Amino acid sequence: MTAILAWSRIPLRWRITTFLAAAAILNYAARATISSVFAALRQDLGISDIALGILGAAFLWSYALCSPVAGFLADRYSRSRIVAWSLALCSIFTVLTGASWGYSMLLVFLLCLGLAQGLYLPSAIALLADHHGPRTRGLAMGIHSVGLYFGMVIGGAFAGYLAEHFGWRSGFWVLGLVGVILTFCAKFVLRDNSKELIKPATPPSVVVALRYIAKVPSYHLLLAKTMLAGIGIWTFINWLPLYFSETFKMSLGMAGFAGMFMLQIPTMLGIATGGWISDRVAVRNARQRMLFQALCYFCAAPFLLPFLNRPGFILVTVAVSVFSLLRGLGQANENPILCDVIPPQFRSTAIGFMNCLSTAAGGAGVLLAGILKGGWGLNAVFAGISIIFVIAGAALLVGYFIFMPRDTQRARDYEVAMAAAAPIAPPDAARR
Repeated sequence: MTAILAWSRIPLRWRITTFLAAAAILNYAARATISSVFAALRQDLGISDIALGILGAAFLWSYALCSPVAGFLADRYSRSRIVAWSLALCSIFTVLTGASWGYSMLLVFLLCLGLAQGLYLPSAIALLADHHGPRTRGLAMGIHSVGLYFGMVIGGAFAGYLAEHFGWRSGFWVLGLVGVILTFCAKFVLRDNSKELIKPATPPSVVVALRYIAKVPSYHLLLAKTMLAGIGIWTFINWLPLYFSETFKMSLGMAGFAGMFMLQIPTMLGIATGGWISDRVAVRNARQRMLFQALCYFCAAPFLLPFLNRPGFILVTVAVSVFSLLRGLGQANENPILCDVIPPQFRSTAIGFMNCLSTAAGGAGVLLAGILKGGWGLNAVFAGISIIFVIAGAALLVGYFIFMPRDTQRARDYEVAMAAAAPIAPPDAARR
């Protein structure tokens, strides 16, 4: 009873933030489970490295395919309900993935799981933006992002341990059960914020949304940065556990934990700190977020170069951890930047496309790494990611110096015009 009373006293916006962070943990734990059981899948199903790469890529590509549709839906219907439906569908397909017998069935259910997860992020990020203003938005989105990466750590370590002792299917079944419980709780926690999101009687069409977004150069550069970073990040996430298993002869549980720990714990710390810094950097000028992210990427890139010399475990630990920390500091600015240059009416659509291109590029990177692994080796693949992050940082600098001031002002002007031209949608309309 005391816990319930304490929970009820927390402001609604922070209760929603906490719940979405928990949902983010579940979503990304399922993703990490896939890569953490690669070695077990290869042994159980007798498949090649390229076939493993196809599994990882298929999930990301189906996720990418769903993301723009999810963005369109979230700009027109209840964002909280879409999050709840995503959780329900993810739970079902996570359980079915664990029940797969044979490569083809596993591939199909991973495709379905990717589609179900694709519904989540555009609605969740926009829902956070609806409930948090500029003063707390970076912190709230940072907390949510910490949940995403913490899910990676849990999924990587937990799934690897279960695969080693109970078979690779067990991790999917446990996560599916947790998802069912979280879906039930969504009804009592999530609420749309109709006061923040101003909607006309007839929501803008998809064409109107795309026409606006197409004229925001800062957003286009953010997309390019996201695609480049997605290639590097998803390559690491999918192949680092197997790299540890093969290079340092680790068990599945230890390899999964080491791979996710080095990538995600420093990233979580970076994002948690970066969200706080982001809100303070933007006090004087919102475009400072983009400059800060660019500098973080430039500083992170050199720490991957030790892979060129086939480093030992300690050097790999230091290099990957520092790279992940700096990347996390920059990553915390990404969604707040998007909210600065895109008005509320189109944010879910913009997030959907950004998520789509990031994961599609990541899927291509995962598959390409599987192809290059035999000839070049994963050391060369991981070192090459440093070049990708330098290019991503350069794209952000172009946006900072040339386009972001105009795009930020245009978004503010559009929001003011919408507020003057249309009444605030009543709660019932916002929850259709």
